[in-house]
Amino acid sequence: MKNSPVIGLVASSEIAPIDLIAVGTADFEDWLESRKTDQAWIQAHDLSGKTGDICRLPDPDGGIMSVVAGVGAGEPTDWGALPKALGPGVYQIARLPDGTAWDHAALGWSLGSYRFDRFRQSDEKPFGRLLWPEQADRTLVGGHARATALVRDLINLPTSHMGPADLQKSAEDLAGAYGADIATILGDDLLAENYPAVHAVGRAAARDRAPRLIEMTWGESGNPKVALVGKGVCFDTGGLDIKPAAAMRLMKKDMGGAAHVLGLGLMIMDMGLPIRLTVLIPAVENSIAGNAMRPGDVVNTRNGKTVEIGNTDAEGRVILADALARASELDPALIIDFATLTGAARVALGTDLPALFTRGKALREALTRAGEDVSDPLWPLPLHEPYRHKIKGKVADLNNAPEGPHGGAITAALFLDEFVAKGLDHAHIDLMAWNTVSRPGRPEGGEAMGMRAVFEAIRKQYGNWQKGT
Repeated sequence: MKNSPVIGLVASSEIAPIDLIAVGTADFEDWLESRKTDQAWIQAHDLSGKTGDICRLPDPDGGIMSVVAGVGAGEPTDWGALPKALGPGVYQIARLPDGTAWDHAALGWSLGSYRFDRFRQSDEKPFGRLLWPEQADRTLVGGHARATALVRDLINLPTSHMGPADLQKSAEDLAGAYGADIATILGDDLLAENYPAVHAVGRAAARDRAPRLIEMTWGESGNPKVALVGKGVCFDTGGLDIKPAAAMRLMKKDMGGAAHVLGLGLMIMDMGLPIRLTVLIPAVENSIAGNAMRPGDVVNTRNGKTVEIGNTDAEGRVILADALARASELDPALIIDFATLTGAARVALGTDLPALFTRGKALREALTRAGEDVSDPLWPLPLHEPYRHKIKGKVADLNNAPEGPHGGAITAALFLDEFVAKGLDHAHIDLMAWNTVSRPGRPEGGEAMGMRAVFEAIRKQYGNWQKGT
């Protein structure tokens, strides 16, 4: 949370830090040419500047004088290999490859220092710690690092510890840390307050895991309005269209969209961006009981459109319908939703690339460019209007699960588009929110994807906004 320590980074050290000489693949040969006295030693360790290369340079007394470390292209994930590769100790950056950003170095170190070991005894050796570089922006890097750790923690927690009530508590803790307002509509009150779709999906869960709509607001009322909407399915059995066991195993991560908007909210509030922020999370469990939503049911939604349930396992878009309708009522300058929505997006792009759908070209270009700038890619897919007929219902206005195997990510995005008021800027991000294997700076498990890209786009658009402009 706010002002909490950043994983892997320290402001000072009681022991003398070891100099870290960072070299990249692009400048390694030129740098090596300048190291006349220890060139043979370095060559004997077969360094090339690639990510994770390590060579310890001894001092005359047999201790470690400094460490040469390869950082590849110098992106944050390249730096993420070093905390584990170097092991215990405190390090300070004595050399940075040309063109490498200090912020990337500090952020990458923190990303690579993350471990989720809350429920197990770990015998792994401690990671190396980095002395904060003076040239790094501590506020920016700290917000990015804390937000990423928050997203990872929330997704990694098992549903026994991260149900709808726990997700609500996490949002309340975040609101409390930054002075935001927060309100929750719970259980049958969702019907009274006109959130029937959220209620329909979540009503089969146990009473202590009742569905809810969480709304957090922060910032001055006169600032540009930005609404963030996150899918908060804390566990997805598939409902009566039950998933097979293998497909259910990772469904604790189906609240990954909610985790992302909380992390993004942390970043925005931590930087004090001049916007009026609203975070909306429909939090449910898609469970099985006698009152569960059935295939063929017709569900009402907040904006009046009716939805025929073609498949109870396409529940995420149903709860997002109410939340997006609520976001539209605020008449914001921008609505962005994050959701672990479709397997079709993973088939199209794999597990690492979030699919991006936008109504307008300008927003699409701003988000993809921001992703490139901060090494957090988003990949555009078309909101293809000719496919809209596929989501039309036979007995209701819409169908949540069109027949046929093709274009599933697009038809899901078109479904969500039906609940965003005309004329509003809207981006939908369909993401995996999970690393299937461990790589430098990206440990296996819950992961923030596209979050830093969206923050950068919002910062560029509204960071210098002042009243009257």
